Amino acid sequence: MVIVISSPTPITKEASLINLLFDEGLAIFHLRKPESSSQELVLLLQEINPIFYPKIVLHSHHYLAKSFGINRLHFNEVSRKQLIEDALETYKAEGVILSTSIHSTDDYNQLPDKFDYTFLSPVFDSISKPNYQAQKFNLNDIHKKTNTKLIALGGIDETNCMKAFEMGFDGIALLGAIWNSEDKITVFKKIQSQCPIIAQ
Repeated sequence: MVIVISSPTPITKEASLINLLFDEGLAIFHLRKPESSSQELVLLLQEINPIFYPKIVLHSHHYLAKSFGINRLHFNEVSRKQLIEDALETYKAEGVILSTSIHSTDDYNQLPDKFDYTFLSPVFDSISKPNYQAQKFNLNDIHKKTNTKLIALGGIDETNCMKAFEMGFDGIALLGAIWNSEDKITVFKKIQSQCPIIAQ
């Protein structure tokens, strides 16, 4: 699984770049704009080809999902801890694909099994967040869940993307490697070409 997380702030021709990433085979796109209003998200989504909406994950303003035919929702650590079990059950009954974020193997072991996948970070020194340094995760400490895939996040680029799979992760998430690059599409293609076919 190869995932791209959006730039947290608006960028030039953003929707066009997102469409191009999907055209190149992007599996899942996380729309994470912590400072954006719901209207700003709506305007961005309206510029993205609707055929790609089923591959988009909303990090905020979850109520917009039904309007755009989006069935993927992400919960950060804070929002996840505010969720009650009944809400998770309802989401799953409605066919919603759920993801979340963690920062330790203990967090993974304590996750409800309703989450389809989770980001674990930082696996390598962050590209987008200076001084956000890699943690030495021991995946042997994980009680692997059948239903919750483990996605590596943090500092992943074309030099180390394969190492994440070798470490035992089910997939990778890209952020700084894409949005800090001059040629975002070329970088994505290079990384994707290195990943196992099963991850596409």
